[in-house]
Amino acid sequence: MVDITYVPTHEGYLYLAAFLDLCTRKIVGWSISSTMTERLVMDAFLQGFGKERPGPGFIVHTDQGAQFTGGNFTTLVRIKGAILSNRTKGNPYDNSLMESFYKTLKRELVNDAAFKTKDEARQALLSYIELYYNSIRKHSALGYIASREYEELNS
Repeated sequence: MVDITYVPTHEGYLYLAAFLDLCTRKIVGWSISSTMTERLVMDAFLQGFGKERPGPGFIVHTDQGAQFTGGNFTTLVRIKGAILSNRTKGNPYDNSLMESFYKTLKRELVNDAAFKTKDEARQALLSYIELYYNSIRKHSALGYIASREYEELNS
């Protein structure tokens, strides 16, 4: 599952595209850019694909935004053996787990941060996702254990 959110800084907005593994609740791939383009989601997808190496037939669920329906992204997803699934137009429940992640991210990091620079925001997002959210933060859906611990127990 993937979506894009914005992160305000004093230098302007950054856009974060993140791929969430529904089984482990881990952010498997993510990318940050000053522009909300197809390249942003392609970079996040490639990062996640490179780290996770899923087998053929995995599902990539997106909304119907131009970044996700453009030819380059859809071609990339299919070349890597994935099945592309698009959210129903106007249905907010279709992407609820991504929205929940972004709500958590903003509540725990972004809202009170008042990032001065885009670089400061990038570093904070990297630390939050890789060192905290994926490694330490406990998830009720996983029996109150962290994503990486859940992976180790179930591999």
